[in-house]
Amino acid sequence: MKYIAVDANKALLFAEQELPEIGDDECLIKVVACGVNRADLLQRDGKYPAPDGESPILGLEVSGDIVKCGTKVTEWQSGNKVFALVSGGGYAQYVKAKASQLMPLPNSFTYQQGAASAEVFLTAYQSLFTIAKLKTSSKVLIHAGGSGVGCAAIQLAKAKQCLVAVTVSNETKAKACMALGADYAINYHLEDFVQFSKERIKEGFDVILDVVAGDYLTRNINIAAMDSQIVMLAMLGGRFSEPIDIAKLLMKRVTLTASTLRNRSDNYKAKLVSNFSKDFYRQLAQGEINPVIDSIYPWQDAELAHQKMANNENIGKLILTVD
Repeated sequence: MKYIAVDANKALLFAEQELPEIGDDECLIKVVACGVNRADLLQRDGKYPAPDGESPILGLEVSGDIVKCGTKVTEWQSGNKVFALVSGGGYAQYVKAKASQLMPLPNSFTYQQGAASAEVFLTAYQSLFTIAKLKTSSKVLIHAGGSGVGCAAIQLAKAKQCLVAVTVSNETKAKACMALGADYAINYHLEDFVQFSKERIKEGFDVILDVVAGDYLTRNINIAAMDSQIVMLAMLGGRFSEPIDIAKLLMKRVTLTASTLRNRSDNYKAKLVSNFSKDFYRQLAQGEINPVIDSIYPWQDAELAHQKMANNENIGKLILTVD
C-alpha cells in the first residue's frame, strides 16, 4: 500500500509498505479520507512520536470502508462504511483500527465529513463531559474557537444550553463561531479576553478549554468561577507559564487538568466512543451538530494542508482524500 512518509529532512513523500496485519479485535479499513491534526505537524517535526506499538505513519482519524475483520469482531463486517479514531497510520491507503473505536458513517455523510468528525468531537466530548462534567446552562470559555476542536466544542456546549464564549484571531473566525452558536467571540488581537470576561461574565467561567497554555494559564485562573474546571489540551503559546497564584486556585477551588487522547488506553477510548455515541451520535447523524470543514485536499497536496494549519488559517478541519 502507499502511505505518506516523513524523510530525514522532515519533508513529506510517498512510500510503500505491506498492509497492516490486524488482530482478533481489529478491522482493516480502506481509507477514503483522513483528517489533518496539529499532532501530525508535531510528529512530523519529531516532537510527538507515536505511542509504543502504534503505527509511526501520520494520521489520527480516518473514514472509509471495512475490508477485513478480526476473528473476534462480531459487530462489524466487510463493506461497512465507518469513521474512526486511530493512534497512527491514517495517511495511508489502509489502516487498522480497534473495532470498539469505530463508528458507522451516517447515511447523510460524505467520507470527508466522517474524516472530520472523530478526533474533534471525541476530544471536545472528553474535555467537556468526561473531564469537566459539564452541566446544563454552565458558562464555557473555549480558546481557539475556530479550530476543529473549538468548532466541535461550541456545538456540544450549546447542545447543553450553555453560554459559550470563544477567543479567535480574526473577525472571519469570530463570525464562523457565532454562526455555530457562540454567544461571544473575542478577537484577542483587538481585545483582552480577561477584561472582556470580567465586564460581561462577572461570575466567571465554569469550564475553560485551553490549547494555548503559556501565560494563558494565569489569565484563565483570573476569570475562572468558583469550583471551575480548566482543561489544558495543548501548548501553542509555550510549555511554561508565568508564576501561578496558588491562593486564587484555593480560593476558587479550581480544578486544573491536563489531557491528551492519543496515548489513552484502548479500553478508555472504547468507552469514550461508546459514551459519545450514546449522548450525541443521533444529533450528529441528523445534522443537529456537524463537522466543520475548511478545505479538502488530495493527499498529494498534504504539504499545502500542513502549511495552512501551521499558519493558523483554517476554520474547522482540513481533510485529505486518499486515492
